[in-house]
Amino acid sequence: MTAARVVVVGSINVDLFADVERLPARGETVLASASYQRPGGKGANQAVAAARWGASVSLIGAVGEDAFGDAARAALLGARVDTSLVSTVAESATGLALIVVEGGGENTITVVSGANAALTPAVITAGDAAEQRIAEADTVVLQLEIPVATALAAAQSARAAGVRVVLNASPLQASPLQDGPGATLVRLLTLTDVLIVNETEAARLDPEGADATERAARLRGLGPAVVVVTLGAAGSVTADGDGIHRTPAVRIDPVDATGAGDTFCGVLAAELAARVPLGGGLRHASAAAALATTRVGAQTAMPSRAAALALLADASA
Repeated sequence: MTAARVVVVGSINVDLFADVERLPARGETVLASASYQRPGGKGANQAVAAARWGASVSLIGAVGEDAFGDAARAALLGARVDTSLVSTVAESATGLALIVVEGGGENTITVVSGANAALTPAVITAGDAAEQRIAEADTVVLQLEIPVATALAAAQSARAAGVRVVLNASPLQASPLQDGPGATLVRLLTLTDVLIVNETEAARLDPEGADATERAARLRGLGPAVVVVTLGAAGSVTADGDGIHRTPAVRIDPVDATGAGDTFCGVLAAELAARVPLGGGLRHASAAAALATTRVGAQTAMPSRAAALALLADASA
């Protein structure tokens, strides 16, 4: 049986962590108890999550001409992600995420785009390789740590080939639909089949909505057939043509929330690519995201399909 095919167009970073007892207040310095390096980037993370779930995954992205880029590429290959369309940008640094994690698992993240900013629309449109890979996919996954115009080019290519588009609209600026790039994001949303956002992102896209449930329903008006708003420990709420659906979170003691959202997105994309019904895909994605919080890091914490399904079975017993 052929594995479901997922193509991710997105960012590749190296994550630099610092563990603290509590997150610093504005202008405050705190001492960290440990620091360490892990592979990351929303695109790379979601690719690894989908691959761990059993999908055949290709990543279209860029790294810098440095040791961080070598490490990021090696981590992807180790996770069985096809990196043949990951380019190395000369005289550029690989993207970095600076992550401060407090004891309860909450974190703050600052991202330096680096080579990810060089992932221009031409990467999709200038040759046949990327467009062919997209056309062969069951699902294409996009995020916003790369230029929005590049995500739009990938969505246009996918739609032309009849391929499902999953957009994790993250990170978002304060008023994402009001500034210059907002027009491009609006066009991208019209080409999106499944939109995944967290509570904060949903509020930024729809500041008039009363709550996550109302916002999920209202955001369908921007184009997506399915809108999923993730709610952390409260699970997620989904709006589609059949109404509103709630998926509870799997209860677990978190260690580090880094990458949990990316795990959710990657697993859900893999499930949709395999034609699993939406409800089942949401439950599996929720279990995988919960399990990802029990270890430090993003890619290094992402669970196998077997481990997440076992957790879900235990929770249901």
